[in-house]
Amino acid sequence: MRYKFFRPLAIPGVALLTASFAGILTIAVLGADAAAAQGASSARFWSELPDPGHIAKAQTMPDFVELAAKLSPAVVNISTDEPDGPAEGIEPPEGMEPPRGRERLPHSRNPFEEFGGPQHSKALGSGFIITKDGYILTNEHVVENPGKVTVTTQDGRNYVAKIVGHDDKSDVALLKIEAKHDLAVAPLGHSDDLKVGEWVMAIGNPFGFDHSVTVGIVSAKGRFIPDNFDDFIQTDASINPGNSGGPLIDLRGQVIGVNSAIYTQTGSSMGIGFAIPVNMVKEELSQLKNSGKVVRGWLGVLIQRMTPELAESLGVQDSRGALVAEVLKDGPAKVAGVKQGDVIVAFDNQPINDSRELPLVVGRTPLGHKGVLKVVRNKQTIELPVTITESKEAQVIEAANKPKSELGAPSQFGLRVKDLSPDLARELGLDQQAGVVISSVSPGSRADEAGLRARDVILEVNRETVKNVDSYQSALKTGAKSKIVLLLVKRGDNTLYVALKPEV
Repeated sequence: MRYKFFRPLAIPGVALLTASFAGILTIAVLGADAAAAQGASSARFWSELPDPGHIAKAQTMPDFVELAAKLSPAVVNISTDEPDGPAEGIEPPEGMEPPRGRERLPHSRNPFEEFGGPQHSKALGSGFIITKDGYILTNEHVVENPGKVTVTTQDGRNYVAKIVGHDDKSDVALLKIEAKHDLAVAPLGHSDDLKVGEWVMAIGNPFGFDHSVTVGIVSAKGRFIPDNFDDFIQTDASINPGNSGGPLIDLRGQVIGVNSAIYTQTGSSMGIGFAIPVNMVKEELSQLKNSGKVVRGWLGVLIQRMTPELAESLGVQDSRGALVAEVLKDGPAKVAGVKQGDVIVAFDNQPINDSRELPLVVGRTPLGHKGVLKVVRNKQTIELPVTITESKEAQVIEAANKPKSELGAPSQFGLRVKDLSPDLARELGLDQQAGVVISSVSPGSRADEAGLRARDVILEVNRETVKNVDSYQSALKTGAKSKIVLLLVKRGDNTLYVALKPEV
Protein backbone atom coordinates (compact mmCIF):
# COMPACT_ATOMS: atom_id res chain seq x y z
CA MET A 1 0.00 0.00 0.00
CA ARG A 2 1.35 3.46 -0.89
CA TYR A 3 0.93 6.36 1.51
CA LYS A 4 0.75 9.99 0.55
CA PHE A 5 2.96 12.29 2.59
CA PHE A 6 2.49 16.03 2.97
CA ARG A 7 5.31 18.57 3.11
CA PRO A 8 5.34 20.40 6.50
CA LEU A 9 4.47 24.08 6.31
CA ALA A 10 6.43 26.65 8.31
CA ILE A 11 3.98 28.25 10.72
CA PRO A 12 5.23 30.82 13.28
CA GLY A 13 4.91 29.63 16.88
CA VAL A 14 3.98 26.08 15.82
CA ALA A 15 6.30 23.09 15.64
CA LEU A 16 5.32 20.29 13.26
CA LEU A 17 6.26 16.73 14.07
CA THR A 18 6.07 14.49 11.00
CA ALA A 19 5.25 10.87 11.83
CA SER A 20 6.82 8.40 9.50
CA PHE A 21 4.05 5.86 10.23
CA ALA A 22 1.25 6.10 7.66
CA GLY A 23 2.10 9.69 6.88
CA ILE A 24 0.41 11.05 9.99
CA LEU A 25 1.17 14.64 10.99
CA THR A 26 1.03 15.56 14.67
CA ILE A 27 0.69 19.25 15.43
CA ALA A 28 1.76 20.59 18.84
CA VAL A 29 1.07 24.13 19.94
CA LEU A 30 4.21 25.37 21.68
CA GLY A 31 2.85 28.71 22.69
CA ALA A 32 1.50 32.03 21.42
CA ASP A 33 1.69 35.46 22.91
CA ALA A 34 -1.32 36.93 24.68
CA ALA A 35 -2.02 39.46 21.94
CA ALA A 36 -2.27 36.75 19.30
CA ALA A 37 -4.58 34.68 21.52
CA GLN A 38 -6.80 37.69 22.20
CA GLY A 39 -6.95 38.47 18.49
CA ALA A 40 -7.96 34.90 17.69
CA SER A 41 -10.63 35.03 20.38
CA SER A 42 -12.14 38.24 19.04
CA ALA A 43 -12.15 36.86 15.49
CA ARG A 44 -13.90 33.65 16.57
CA PHE A 45 -17.62 33.64 15.71
CA TRP A 46 -18.43 30.21 17.14
CA SER A 47 -18.75 29.07 20.75
CA GLU A 48 -16.30 26.90 22.67
CA LEU A 49 -16.18 25.64 26.22
CA PRO A 50 -13.52 27.19 28.44
CA ASP A 51 -10.26 25.22 28.50
CA PRO A 52 -10.46 23.00 31.61
CA GLY A 53 -6.70 22.99 31.84
CA HIS A 54 -6.59 19.21 32.12
CA ILE A 55 -7.74 16.14 30.28
CA ALA A 56 -11.12 14.93 31.51
CA LYS A 57 -11.33 11.34 32.69
CA ALA A 58 -13.00 8.98 30.24
CA GLN A 59 -16.45 7.89 31.39
CA THR A 60 -16.63 4.17 32.02
CA MET A 61 -19.35 1.91 30.66
CA PRO A 62 -22.15 0.97 33.07
CA ASP A 63 -21.95 -2.50 34.60
CA PHE A 64 -24.90 -4.44 33.18
CA VAL A 65 -23.94 -7.76 34.81
CA GLU A 66 -25.82 -7.20 38.05
CA LEU A 67 -28.77 -5.65 36.21
CA ALA A 68 -29.10 -8.63 33.87
CA ALA A 69 -28.86 -11.11 36.74
CA LYS A 70 -31.54 -9.25 38.69
CA LEU A 71 -34.10 -8.80 35.90
CA SER A 72 -33.66 -11.95 33.77
CA PRO A 73 -35.67 -14.23 36.14
CA ALA A 74 -38.72 -12.00 35.56
CA VAL A 75 -38.51 -12.30 31.75
CA VAL A 76 -40.42 -15.19 30.18
CA ASN A 77 -40.63 -16.98 26.85
CA ILE A 78 -44.13 -17.03 25.33
CA SER A 79 -45.08 -19.64 22.75
CA THR A 80 -48.45 -20.08 21.09
CA ASP A 81 -49.78 -23.16 19.34
CA GLU A 82 -51.32 -22.04 16.08
CA PRO A 83 -53.54 -24.72 14.51
CA ASP A 84 -54.24 -22.62 11.43
CA GLY A 85 -50.62 -22.37 10.36
CA PRO A 86 -47.55 -20.34 11.20
CA ALA A 87 -47.73 -16.73 12.21
CA GLU A 88 -46.69 -14.28 9.57
CA GLY A 89 -46.54 -11.15 11.71
CA ILE A 90 -49.01 -8.29 11.71
CA GLU A 91 -50.85 -7.55 8.49
CA PRO A 92 -51.98 -3.97 7.93
CA PRO A 93 -55.70 -3.22 7.77
CA GLU A 94 -57.33 -3.62 4.37
CA GLY A 95 -56.52 -0.66 2.22
CA MET A 96 -53.57 0.34 4.38
CA GLU A 97 -49.90 -0.36 3.85
CA PRO A 98 -47.11 0.31 6.37
CA PRO A 99 -44.09 2.33 5.28
CA ARG A 100 -41.39 0.22 3.65
CA GLY A 101 -39.13 -1.34 6.22
CA ARG A 102 -41.28 -0.61 9.29
CA GLU A 103 -43.03 -3.50 10.97
CA ARG A 104 -44.20 -4.78 14.28
CA LEU A 105 -41.90 -7.47 15.50
CA PRO A 106 -43.13 -10.76 13.98
CA HIS A 107 -43.08 -13.96 16.01
CA SER A 108 -39.81 -15.87 15.98
CA ARG A 109 -39.58 -19.40 14.68
CA ASN A 110 -36.79 -21.93 14.96
CA PRO A 111 -34.30 -21.10 12.16
CA PHE A 112 -32.78 -24.59 12.45
CA GLU A 113 -36.07 -26.48 12.08
CA GLU A 114 -36.08 -28.81 9.09
CA PHE A 115 -38.90 -28.99 6.57
CA GLY A 116 -41.68 -31.41 7.36
CA GLY A 117 -42.00 -30.38 11.00
CA PRO A 118 -45.22 -30.52 13.04
CA GLN A 119 -48.30 -28.91 11.53
CA HIS A 120 -49.01 -27.04 14.76
CA SER A 121 -46.17 -24.52 14.64
CA LYS A 122 -45.08 -22.49 17.67
CA ALA A 123 -44.76 -18.74 17.49
CA LEU A 124 -42.35 -17.30 20.02
CA GLY A 125 -42.35 -13.98 21.79
CA SER A 126 -41.32 -12.46 25.11
CA GLY A 127 -43.00 -11.09 28.19
CA PHE A 128 -42.23 -10.14 31.77
CA ILE A 129 -43.82 -10.83 35.14
CA ILE A 130 -45.23 -7.79 36.95
CA THR A 131 -46.78 -9.43 40.07
CA LYS A 132 -45.60 -12.26 42.33
CA ASP A 133 -48.84 -14.15 41.71
CA GLY A 134 -48.27 -14.40 37.96
CA TYR A 135 -49.58 -11.44 35.95
CA ILE A 136 -47.49 -11.00 32.79
CA LEU A 137 -47.21 -8.18 30.26
CA THR A 138 -46.56 -8.79 26.57
CA ASN A 139 -47.57 -7.52 23.13
CA GLU A 140 -51.09 -8.13 21.86
CA HIS A 141 -49.72 -9.31 18.52
CA VAL A 142 -47.79 -12.11 20.26
CA VAL A 143 -51.01 -13.75 21.47
CA GLU A 144 -53.57 -12.42 19.00
CA ASN A 145 -54.81 -15.77 17.60
CA PRO A 146 -53.42 -18.58 19.75
CA GLY A 147 -54.64 -22.12 20.22
CA LYS A 148 -52.81 -22.32 23.55
CA VAL A 149 -50.42 -19.91 25.24
CA THR A 150 -47.45 -21.43 27.07
CA VAL A 151 -45.16 -19.40 29.32
CA THR A 152 -41.67 -20.65 30.13
CA THR A 153 -39.73 -19.04 32.98
CA GLN A 154 -35.95 -18.83 33.19
CA ASP A 155 -35.76 -21.93 35.39
CA GLY A 156 -37.38 -23.99 32.60
CA ARG A 157 -40.83 -24.40 34.13
CA ASN A 158 -43.81 -24.29 31.74
CA TYR A 159 -47.21 -22.79 32.53
CA VAL A 160 -50.41 -22.56 30.51
CA ALA A 161 -51.37 -18.90 30.47
CA LYS A 162 -54.78 -17.26 30.38
CA ILE A 163 -55.26 -14.09 28.34
CA VAL A 164 -56.83 -11.72 30.87
CA GLY A 165 -57.10 -8.73 28.56
CA HIS A 166 -55.68 -7.25 25.38
CA ASP A 167 -55.81 -4.03 23.39
CA ASP A 168 -55.01 -3.89 19.69
CA LYS A 169 -54.55 -0.13 19.48
CA SER A 170 -51.73 -0.01 22.03
CA ASP A 171 -50.53 -3.57 21.25
CA VAL A 172 -50.58 -4.62 24.91
CA ALA A 173 -51.82 -7.89 26.43
CA LEU A 174 -52.10 -9.03 30.05
CA LEU A 175 -51.64 -12.74 30.82
CA LYS A 176 -52.00 -14.79 34.03
CA ILE A 177 -50.26 -17.97 35.10
CA GLU A 178 -50.82 -20.02 38.25
CA ALA A 179 -47.62 -20.88 40.12
CA LYS A 180 -47.22 -22.58 43.51
CA HIS A 181 -44.56 -20.10 44.62
CA ASP A 182 -43.87 -16.39 44.41
CA LEU A 183 -42.41 -15.35 41.07
CA ALA A 184 -39.63 -12.90 40.26
CA VAL A 185 -41.01 -9.49 39.33
CA ALA A 186 -39.84 -6.72 37.00
CA PRO A 187 -40.79 -3.38 38.61
CA LEU A 188 -42.43 -0.77 36.39
CA GLY A 189 -40.69 2.60 36.16
CA HIS A 190 -41.59 6.05 34.86
CA SER A 191 -41.07 6.53 31.14
CA ASP A 192 -41.94 10.24 31.32
CA ASP A 193 -38.69 10.80 33.24
CA LEU A 194 -36.63 9.09 30.54
CA LYS A 195 -34.08 11.24 28.73
CA VAL A 196 -32.58 10.86 25.28
CA GLY A 197 -29.07 9.43 25.57
CA GLU A 198 -29.76 7.29 28.66
CA TRP A 199 -28.47 3.74 28.73
CA VAL A 200 -31.13 1.03 28.44
CA MET A 201 -31.11 -2.76 28.35
CA ALA A 202 -33.45 -5.16 26.52
CA ILE A 203 -34.03 -8.77 27.54
CA GLY A 204 -35.98 -11.16 25.34
CA ASN A 205 -36.00 -14.19 23.11
CA PRO A 206 -34.78 -13.05 19.67
CA PHE A 207 -35.25 -15.83 17.11
CA GLY A 208 -36.03 -18.16 20.02
CA PHE A 209 -32.69 -17.67 21.81
CA ASP A 210 -34.12 -17.16 25.27
CA HIS A 211 -32.95 -14.52 27.74
CA SER A 212 -30.67 -12.67 25.36
CA VAL A 213 -29.45 -9.34 26.75
CA THR A 214 -28.67 -6.33 24.56
CA VAL A 215 -27.84 -2.76 25.51
CA GLY A 216 -28.00 0.66 23.87
CA ILE A 217 -29.30 4.14 24.51
CA VAL A 218 -32.59 5.98 24.17
CA SER A 219 -32.35 7.40 20.66
CA ALA A 220 -35.54 9.47 20.75
CA LYS A 221 -38.87 9.87 22.52
CA GLY A 222 -42.35 10.56 21.19
CA ARG A 223 -41.89 8.70 17.92
CA PHE A 224 -45.12 8.26 15.97
CA ILE A 225 -45.53 5.26 13.65
CA PRO A 226 -48.43 5.17 11.15
CA ASP A 227 -51.43 3.06 12.19
CA ASN A 228 -50.27 2.90 15.82
CA PHE A 229 -51.77 4.55 18.90
CA ASP A 230 -48.53 4.89 20.88
CA ASP A 231 -45.84 7.55 20.91
CA PHE A 232 -42.89 5.20 21.02
CA ILE A 233 -39.49 5.23 22.68
CA GLN A 234 -36.80 4.70 20.05
CA THR A 235 -33.66 2.77 21.01
CA ASP A 236 -30.59 1.38 19.30
CA ALA A 237 -30.44 -1.59 21.68
CA SER A 238 -30.55 -4.60 19.38
CA ILE A 239 -34.15 -5.81 19.05
CA ASN A 240 -35.14 -8.65 16.74
CA PRO A 241 -38.12 -10.93 16.02
CA GLY A 242 -38.85 -12.78 19.26
CA ASN A 243 -38.14 -9.70 21.41
CA SER A 244 -41.82 -8.73 21.08
CA GLY A 245 -43.30 -8.07 24.49
CA GLY A 246 -39.98 -8.07 26.31
CA PRO A 247 -38.92 -5.27 28.67
CA LEU A 248 -36.77 -2.23 27.99
CA ILE A 249 -34.99 -1.47 31.28
CA ASP A 250 -33.21 1.59 32.65
CA LEU A 251 -30.08 1.58 34.83
CA ARG A 252 -32.18 1.57 38.00
CA GLY A 253 -33.59 -1.82 37.04
CA GLN A 254 -37.07 -0.51 36.14
CA VAL A 255 -39.08 -1.35 33.05
CA ILE A 256 -39.59 1.84 31.08
CA GLY A 257 -40.95 0.29 27.87
CA VAL A 258 -42.39 -2.80 26.17
CA ASN A 259 -40.46 -3.72 23.02
CA SER A 260 -42.89 -3.81 20.11
CA ALA A 261 -41.62 -2.76 16.68
CA ILE A 262 -38.54 -2.32 14.53
CA TYR A 263 -37.61 -0.39 11.43
CA THR A 264 -35.90 -2.80 9.08
CA GLN A 265 -35.13 -3.49 5.45
CA THR A 266 -33.64 -6.90 6.23
CA GLY A 267 -36.13 -8.44 8.69
CA SER A 268 -33.61 -8.05 11.52
CA SER A 269 -32.29 -5.25 13.72
CA MET A 270 -30.89 -2.18 12.00
CA GLY A 271 -30.42 -0.23 15.22
CA ILE A 272 -33.88 1.34 15.19
CA GLY A 273 -36.24 -0.33 17.64
CA PHE A 274 -39.41 0.95 19.27
CA ALA A 275 -40.88 0.34 22.72
CA ILE A 276 -44.28 1.29 24.14
CA PRO A 277 -43.78 3.77 27.03
CA VAL A 278 -44.58 2.03 30.30
CA ASN A 279 -46.55 5.03 31.64
CA MET A 280 -49.05 4.50 28.84
CA VAL A 281 -49.22 0.80 29.67
CA LYS A 282 -49.83 1.49 33.36
CA GLU A 283 -52.86 3.60 32.46
CA GLU A 284 -54.43 0.54 30.82
CA LEU A 285 -53.55 -2.22 33.29
CA SER A 286 -56.55 -1.84 35.61
CA GLN A 287 -58.99 -1.94 32.69
CA LEU A 288 -57.23 -4.95 31.15
CA LYS A 289 -57.39 -6.81 34.46
CA ASN A 290 -60.97 -5.90 35.37
CA SER A 291 -62.77 -5.86 32.01
CA GLY A 292 -60.37 -7.45 29.54
CA LYS A 293 -60.33 -4.40 27.26
CA VAL A 294 -59.51 -0.70 27.20
CA VAL A 295 -62.24 1.91 26.83
CA ARG A 296 -61.03 5.29 25.59
CA GLY A 297 -62.49 8.70 25.13
CA TRP A 298 -63.02 10.19 21.69
CA LEU A 299 -64.02 13.37 19.93
CA GLY A 300 -65.67 11.97 16.83
CA VAL A 301 -63.54 13.71 14.21
CA LEU A 302 -61.32 12.62 11.36
CA ILE A 303 -58.14 14.66 11.40
CA GLN A 304 -55.13 15.22 9.18
CA ARG A 305 -51.69 16.70 9.61
CA MET A 306 -51.13 20.38 9.04
CA THR A 307 -48.68 21.58 6.42
CA PRO A 308 -47.18 25.06 5.95
CA GLU A 309 -49.40 25.54 2.89
CA LEU A 310 -52.55 24.54 4.77
CA ALA A 311 -51.57 26.75 7.70
CA GLU A 312 -51.19 29.77 5.43
CA SER A 313 -54.50 29.20 3.70
CA LEU A 314 -56.37 28.67 6.98
CA GLY A 315 -54.86 31.65 8.73
CA VAL A 316 -52.92 29.64 11.31
CA GLN A 317 -49.58 31.06 12.41
CA ASP A 318 -47.69 27.80 11.93
CA SER A 319 -48.27 24.17 10.99
CA ARG A 320 -49.03 23.03 14.50
CA GLY A 321 -52.43 21.56 15.35
CA ALA A 322 -54.84 19.00 13.91
CA LEU A 323 -56.96 19.86 10.86
CA VAL A 324 -60.53 18.54 11.07
CA ALA A 325 -61.22 16.76 7.78
CA GLU A 326 -64.63 15.45 8.83
CA VAL A 327 -66.95 15.73 11.83
CA LEU A 328 -68.75 12.47 12.56
CA LYS A 329 -72.44 12.41 13.33
CA ASP A 330 -73.56 12.19 16.97
CA GLY A 331 -69.98 12.59 18.25
CA PRO A 332 -68.85 14.96 21.04
CA ALA A 333 -67.22 17.29 18.51
CA LYS A 334 -70.45 17.62 16.54
CA VAL A 335 -72.35 18.48 19.73
CA ALA A 336 -69.64 20.97 20.71
CA GLY A 337 -69.93 22.78 17.39
CA VAL A 338 -66.67 21.72 15.77
CA LYS A 339 -66.79 22.22 11.99
CA GLN A 340 -64.95 20.79 9.03
CA GLY A 341 -61.87 22.91 8.36
CA ASP A 342 -61.33 23.86 12.02
CA VAL A 343 -57.78 23.50 13.31
CA ILE A 344 -57.62 22.11 16.86
CA VAL A 345 -54.59 23.73 18.50
CA ALA A 346 -55.17 22.81 22.16
CA PHE A 347 -57.24 20.56 24.42
CA ASP A 348 -57.70 21.64 28.04
CA ASN A 349 -54.84 24.14 27.62
CA GLN A 350 -52.50 21.38 26.43
CA PRO A 351 -51.05 22.46 23.07
CA ILE A 352 -51.49 20.09 20.11
CA ASN A 353 -48.22 20.48 18.23
CA ASP A 354 -48.69 17.43 16.02
CA SER A 355 -52.05 16.11 14.84
CA ARG A 356 -51.09 12.62 16.06
CA GLU A 357 -50.99 13.90 19.64
CA LEU A 358 -54.72 14.61 19.71
CA PRO A 359 -55.96 10.97 19.78
CA LEU A 360 -53.46 10.18 22.57
CA VAL A 361 -54.53 13.14 24.70
CA VAL A 362 -58.25 12.54 24.23
CA GLY A 363 -57.89 8.75 24.58
CA ARG A 364 -56.36 9.20 28.04
CA THR A 365 -59.15 11.55 29.16
CA PRO A 366 -61.74 10.04 31.56
CA LEU A 367 -65.19 9.47 30.12
CA GLY A 368 -67.59 12.27 30.95
CA HIS A 369 -64.80 14.81 31.36
CA LYS A 370 -65.89 18.33 30.40
CA GLY A 371 -62.98 19.88 28.56
CA VAL A 372 -62.29 22.82 26.28
CA LEU A 373 -61.15 22.70 22.67
CA LYS A 374 -59.23 25.65 21.30
CA VAL A 375 -59.73 25.87 17.56
CA VAL A 376 -58.81 28.27 14.78
CA ARG A 377 -61.71 29.01 12.42
CA ASN A 378 -61.65 31.66 9.71
CA LYS A 379 -58.40 33.06 11.18
CA GLN A 380 -60.10 33.53 14.57
CA THR A 381 -59.30 31.52 17.73
CA ILE A 382 -62.36 30.30 19.62
CA GLU A 383 -62.95 27.96 22.55
CA LEU A 384 -65.56 25.20 22.47
CA PRO A 385 -66.70 23.24 25.56
CA VAL A 386 -66.77 19.50 24.86
CA THR A 387 -67.76 16.43 26.87
CA ILE A 388 -65.66 13.32 26.20
CA THR A 389 -67.62 10.11 25.61
CA GLU A 390 -66.73 6.48 24.96
CA SER A 391 -65.06 5.76 21.65
CA LYS A 392 -67.29 4.49 18.85
CA GLU A 393 -64.40 3.88 16.49
CA ALA A 394 -65.27 0.20 16.04
CA GLN A 395 -68.81 1.07 14.95
CA VAL A 396 -67.50 3.79 12.63
CA ILE A 397 -65.08 1.38 10.97
CA GLU A 398 -67.83 -1.21 10.57
CA ALA A 399 -70.11 1.38 9.01
CA ALA A 400 -67.31 2.59 6.76
CA ASN A 401 -66.96 -0.89 5.30
CA LYS A 402 -70.57 -0.80 4.15
CA PRO A 403 -71.21 0.60 0.65
CA LYS A 404 -73.25 3.65 1.67
CA SER A 405 -73.58 6.48 -0.80
CA GLU A 406 -72.52 9.12 1.71
CA LEU A 407 -69.27 7.25 2.28
CA GLY A 408 -68.51 7.15 -1.41
CA ALA A 409 -69.99 5.21 -4.28
CA PRO A 410 -67.81 2.32 -5.49
CA SER A 411 -66.69 1.87 -9.09
CA GLN A 412 -64.98 -0.84 -11.08
CA PHE A 413 -61.63 0.96 -10.91
CA GLY A 414 -61.11 0.36 -7.20
CA LEU A 415 -62.05 3.84 -6.02
CA ARG A 416 -64.86 5.41 -4.05
CA VAL A 417 -66.28 8.84 -4.79
CA LYS A 418 -68.71 11.20 -3.11
CA ASP A 419 -70.34 14.51 -3.98
CA LEU A 420 -68.13 17.58 -3.71
CA SER A 421 -69.74 19.61 -0.93
CA PRO A 422 -69.32 23.41 -0.69
CA ASP A 423 -67.34 23.04 2.55
CA LEU A 424 -64.97 20.51 1.01
CA ALA A 425 -64.59 22.63 -2.12
CA ARG A 426 -63.51 25.58 0.04
CA GLU A 427 -61.15 23.37 2.00
CA LEU A 428 -59.55 22.13 -1.22
CA GLY A 429 -59.29 25.68 -2.52
CA LEU A 430 -61.63 25.08 -5.46
CA ASP A 431 -63.78 27.70 -7.14
CA GLN A 432 -66.22 25.25 -8.65
CA GLN A 433 -68.63 23.19 -6.56
CA ALA A 434 -69.42 20.63 -9.24
CA GLY A 435 -67.73 17.28 -9.48
CA VAL A 436 -67.05 14.25 -7.34
CA VAL A 437 -64.20 13.82 -4.87
CA ILE A 438 -62.30 10.54 -4.47
CA SER A 439 -62.73 9.35 -0.89
CA SER A 440 -60.49 6.26 -1.12
CA VAL A 441 -58.39 4.25 -3.58
CA SER A 442 -57.87 0.51 -3.16
CA PRO A 443 -54.18 -0.50 -3.24
CA GLY A 444 -53.23 -2.36 -6.42
CA SER A 445 -56.38 -1.31 -8.27
CA ARG A 446 -56.50 0.28 -11.74
CA ALA A 447 -57.07 3.66 -10.09
CA ASP A 448 -54.05 3.14 -7.83
CA GLU A 449 -51.85 2.10 -10.75
CA ALA A 450 -52.91 5.23 -12.64
CA GLY A 451 -51.81 7.43 -9.73
CA LEU A 452 -55.20 8.61 -8.51
CA ARG A 453 -55.34 9.71 -4.89
CA ALA A 454 -57.90 10.36 -2.19
CA ARG A 455 -59.18 13.97 -2.33
CA ASP A 456 -58.64 14.22 -6.11
CA VAL A 457 -61.69 15.81 -7.72
CA ILE A 458 -63.06 14.26 -10.92
CA LEU A 459 -64.47 16.95 -13.22
CA GLU A 460 -65.10 14.96 -16.43
CA VAL A 461 -65.54 11.38 -17.58
CA ASN A 462 -64.79 10.84 -21.29
CA ARG A 463 -65.02 14.63 -21.85
CA GLU A 464 -68.45 14.70 -20.26
CA THR A 465 -68.86 17.05 -17.28
CA VAL A 466 -69.90 15.39 -14.03
CA LYS A 467 -71.73 17.41 -11.37
CA ASN A 468 -72.37 14.73 -8.76
CA VAL A 469 -72.15 10.99 -8.08
CA ASP A 470 -75.26 10.23 -10.18
CA SER A 471 -73.90 11.95 -13.29
CA TYR A 472 -70.50 10.33 -12.69
CA GLN A 473 -72.04 6.86 -12.60
CA SER A 474 -74.14 7.67 -15.68
CA ALA A 475 -71.06 8.81 -17.61
CA LEU A 476 -69.25 5.59 -16.67
CA LYS A 477 -72.15 3.51 -17.98
CA THR A 478 -72.20 5.49 -21.22
CA GLY A 479 -68.50 4.81 -21.74
CA ALA A 480 -68.63 1.22 -20.53
CA LYS A 481 -67.73 -0.12 -23.99
CA SER A 482 -64.75 2.22 -24.40
CA LYS A 483 -61.29 0.72 -24.34
CA ILE A 484 -60.06 3.68 -22.31
CA VAL A 485 -61.94 5.83 -19.80
CA LEU A 486 -60.55 9.37 -19.73
CA LEU A 487 -60.90 11.34 -16.52
CA LEU A 488 -60.21 15.02 -16.04
CA VAL A 489 -58.93 15.44 -12.48
CA LYS A 490 -58.34 18.48 -10.32
CA ARG A 491 -55.50 18.08 -7.79
CA GLY A 492 -54.67 21.19 -5.84
CA ASP A 493 -53.88 23.93 -8.33
CA ASN A 494 -53.25 21.46 -11.13
CA THR A 495 -55.60 19.86 -13.65
CA LEU A 496 -54.60 16.63 -15.39
CA TYR A 497 -56.05 13.85 -17.51
CA VAL A 498 -55.89 10.27 -16.32
CA ALA A 499 -56.57 7.30 -18.59
CA LEU A 500 -58.01 4.13 -17.07
CA LYS A 501 -58.44 0.72 -18.66
CA PRO A 502 -61.71 -0.93 -17.64
CA GLU A 503 -61.23 -4.15 -15.73
CA VAL A 504 -61.94 -7.28 -17.76
